[in-house]
Amino acid sequence: MEEKSKIRLLFSSSLLLLLFSLSAAVSNPSQLQTLLLRPLPSAPTLSWTDAEPESDSLVEISELNAVSSNTTLEMHLELRHLDAFSSEETPERLFDLRLQRDALRAETIYSLVSKAVARNRPRAPGRPGFSSSIISGLAQGSGEYFTRLGVGTPPRYLYMVLDTGSDVVWVQCSPCKNCYSQSDPIFDPTKSRSFSGIPCGSPLCRSLDSSGCNKRRMCLYQVSYGDGSVTFGDFSTETLTFRRTRVGRVALGCGHDNEGLFVGAAGLLGLGRGRLSFPTQAGRRFNRKFSYCLVDRSASSKPSSMIFGDAAIPRTAVFTPLLTNPKLDTFYYVELLGISVGGTRVGGITPSLFKMDPAGNGGVIIDSGTSVTRLTRPAYIAMRDAFRIRASNLKRAPDFSLFDTCFDLSGKTSVKVPTVVLHFRGADVSLPATNYLIPVDSSGTFCYAFAGTMSGLSIIGNIQQQSLRVAFDLAGSRIGFAPRGCA
Repeated sequence: MEEKSKIRLLFSSSLLLLLFSLSAAVSNPSQLQTLLLRPLPSAPTLSWTDAEPESDSLVEISELNAVSSNTTLEMHLELRHLDAFSSEETPERLFDLRLQRDALRAETIYSLVSKAVARNRPRAPGRPGFSSSIISGLAQGSGEYFTRLGVGTPPRYLYMVLDTGSDVVWVQCSPCKNCYSQSDPIFDPTKSRSFSGIPCGSPLCRSLDSSGCNKRRMCLYQVSYGDGSVTFGDFSTETLTFRRTRVGRVALGCGHDNEGLFVGAAGLLGLGRGRLSFPTQAGRRFNRKFSYCLVDRSASSKPSSMIFGDAAIPRTAVFTPLLTNPKLDTFYYVELLGISVGGTRVGGITPSLFKMDPAGNGGVIIDSGTSVTRLTRPAYIAMRDAFRIRASNLKRAPDFSLFDTCFDLSGKTSVKVPTVVLHFRGADVSLPATNYLIPVDSSGTFCYAFAGTMSGLSIIGNIQQQSLRVAFDLAGSRIGFAPRGCA
């Protein structure tokens, strides 16, 4: 009898401990956070001042790879969202267009990676005598943010999309065989004192995945995109002016034939990890460091920002190592180990779901041009179901577009929602509520802003990156995340 009493006492104690733990979990504020309900953002204003910097305040880098000085530079840029080119559209239409671009970009990334894995250098049909590569950079889905910078000497100020999923820098040039509509006059290289063609045999020309030559034995480039868009022209070097910093001899494409679904910027500033991206070309002078912070436009009217140099790395950042895909050097791969919802690690989400195999399949990339985070489907379903259970007090709404977990929050100004934490190797990143429960219409419908994918590749998109400073420390081969990074 005494033994049975001990067993009963032990069982009762365990039950009480379990009930106490469950009660604590429910009441613990770390399991929930407040979501302030804001409407879909309208298009931002497309305004910029093209003031030429004073000569005494201008920092000039004439040779990108010069190492005669130990001084590293800093460069600060303002960023605007692509919606500024569609200022007459309604918020609902802008959001619909964003999701269309997003679907195109994700599809093209998956296609690009699968082709690269299948054959190390994917080939596409090119012009006669010119072998082209499908290089990352995705036309209509080529990036959601842009800046304004000067091209040439004297500088002609142009809008340029910034894209961590692209390498080659290029701009539309006259004379144009085919040019799409852009907000500024098309750049004329004959009016620039610093424009210079690149000879076919030069190392820069050989740095292209594949290169062509014109009759004068000068280098040609071609970038093809998954939607059939293409840019083709002279591969050259030119000076770029970023506010008070002038960077000389940047290798870029001067596109005379640009066809397809491009949006109103004049060109693209590739920020990928490849040999011809701007961070790689300018790396030594900026210590191979840059970062960005993308504002939540529903909560703030101030612009997003980008920093190059040591100042790009915030002291409060937590870091995760960068991984390398042996078949594709453009994308920024990281290791995701798990996900917590409501303060609890989601069961069934194991590191193996996000692992990149030796052939380059799978893995996780951080991407500025994809909006919605896509997780390999088993991980997404487990996380989604965990969120639904913990948000069961919220009124459900019908599915919307690619979102299958939506809520009717009409008439409310704020709600409590389960927390979401991404567990990268060495870095636990807590997401603000506005980074995963977002408005999708003007009727108070909010959706869980993740999606599943049948691909083995997961993509961390820019909605989930909002208000975080995402720091790319290429010298240290790591990526950092700092909360409230847009201040």
